[in-house]
Amino acid sequence: MSATYWEHFPHSADMGVRGVGPCMEAAFEQAALAMTAVTIDPAVITPRQAVQIDCEEQDEQLLFVGWLNALLFEMDTRQMVFGRFEVHTLAGRLTAQAWGEGLDRHRHDLLVEVKAATYAELEVRQRDDGLWIAQCIVDV
Repeated sequence: MSATYWEHFPHSADMGVRGVGPCMEAAFEQAALAMTAVTIDPAVITPRQAVQIDCEEQDEQLLFVGWLNALLFEMDTRQMVFGRFEVHTLAGRLTAQAWGEGLDRHRHDLLVEVKAATYAELEVRQRDDGLWIAQCIVDV
């Protein structure tokens, strides 16, 4: 298995998203891909336009939820879908680039809408094997 990946995990009513990577930032990027994949296949998204996303929170867990919700805000207000991410964090601040394109309902087969990232099953930590995990439940 690759050292960087994303996955979904079961939840009774909504959907769990999890990112795993060699650093916290990579786990955040992979979790964003997992969240995208709830709505649309990331492989069909062409990274035509970059959007800057910034947020600041008191701890890593709140920063993770803030990142996903800021990404959802940009998707909704810009009517865009994103399939590539680059995240940087420093002292409770996150600066990221999200690459994507305008939503095209003829080309983008939308599955479900993600309404928000939640605090349910929220976890951001480094595992015993050295990889980082970032996960939470998203409201669909």
